[in-house]
Amino acid sequence: MSDRVLAVILGGGRGTRLFPLTRDRAKPSVPIAGKFRLVDIPISNCLHSGIERIYILTQFNSVSLNRHIAQTYRFDSYRSGFVQILAAQQTPSSGEAWYQGTADAVRHNQSYIINQRFPAEEYILILAGDHLYRMDYRRMLATHIESDADITISVIPVHQDIVSGLGVLKVNEDGQVIDFVEKPQAGEAQERMKIPEEVFALRKINARGREFLASMGIYIFNRSVLREAVGDESNVDFGKDIIPKNIKGKRVFAHFFDGYWEDIGTIKAFYHANLGLTDGIPQFNFYDAEAPIYTRRRHLPSTKVNSSHIRSSILAEGSIIDYSEIDRSIIGIRSIISSRSRIYQSILMGADYYETEEQKTLNRGQGIPHVGIGPNCIIQGAIIDKNAHIGESSTIANTEHKDNYDGDNYYIRDGIVVVPKDAVIMPGTVV
Repeated sequence: MSDRVLAVILGGGRGTRLFPLTRDRAKPSVPIAGKFRLVDIPISNCLHSGIERIYILTQFNSVSLNRHIAQTYRFDSYRSGFVQILAAQQTPSSGEAWYQGTADAVRHNQSYIINQRFPAEEYILILAGDHLYRMDYRRMLATHIESDADITISVIPVHQDIVSGLGVLKVNEDGQVIDFVEKPQAGEAQERMKIPEEVFALRKINARGREFLASMGIYIFNRSVLREAVGDESNVDFGKDIIPKNIKGKRVFAHFFDGYWEDIGTIKAFYHANLGLTDGIPQFNFYDAEAPIYTRRRHLPSTKVNSSHIRSSILAEGSIIDYSEIDRSIIGIRSIISSRSRIYQSILMGADYYETEEQKTLNRGQGIPHVGIGPNCIIQGAIIDKNAHIGESSTIANTEHKDNYDGDNYYIRDGIVVVPKDAVIMPGTVV
């Protein structure tokens, strides 16, 4: 049945919650786990589910995302699949307005997503571009078909302490959605959304104190239902508008998911999700041979480690680590870490290139350090974006425990120091 599905990955807006990682790139293009991009997660899930017609909607800083998609996802001439970006554009129907929300983004592209006929395609799968999880969408499609649903929402059991930041649903024993509240606050709004334990037991899910169901931002629509929903211009978002309005008039069902799922749309969530990958048995497994996460082939050499101490860390290919200490960190592609540096609980995204001798000579002439981590540096609790120049004897550790701070060539968000792409940290700097 998966050949009857068209997938749409929502690239999001300006990505302000992930700034400055989204300063120069679209949110789906943000690197994760040393060598991947966020968009690789939903695309890989689609391909493993037999879904090969995939659109990605984006409108901000889409150059690097375009390049990544073009260099990574290529189907042979004997298959009808594609992974294609639909960037924001002016059309007679959209005028000059940009996307106002998730549903509005689909409305702007309905000539490709809804109105165009693909062979046997009947269902539209809507996905987010900033979540970390592994799912077989065929199971969700089976739920949708067996329930004779108009709309199916993938849901996950959650504890009460986080429901105020999520879209929360209430279902009956059949799994039909009977109520939906966006970010319910404490009190009556939350109490009425509690799910009886037997609803979980019917689906062989151990609730473990989880009394609520949160939307994962994953939807399956019958094509005609989606056409009707986006045809109403008052519907700007799926979660805020379309889902609440259709609960009473349409057959809206829940698909229960009880695996690992994390919304990594904030700096704090992104940081902790990455560091969680260094655990001995991580909650999300990039080493699953049956369902690998695909990304661009770079043909880089293996990482070289010279007399260093490395504990509970991930080293991406193409890196050179000299006489340094690394603990519970992610070291991205082409990372250069010079001697006597210490890196703790940090994410290094690496570099897009190796500097040539000519470029290094130019750096010296301008008085700036080379790309990478200079000698005798201390980096702790930080995110260092690609192509950053970190000078000798620098300390990046938020030593004064600042928050929401904009400095010269660095930012502090949620207590985490973020050095943006191409930034220059001069030798001896202390953050």
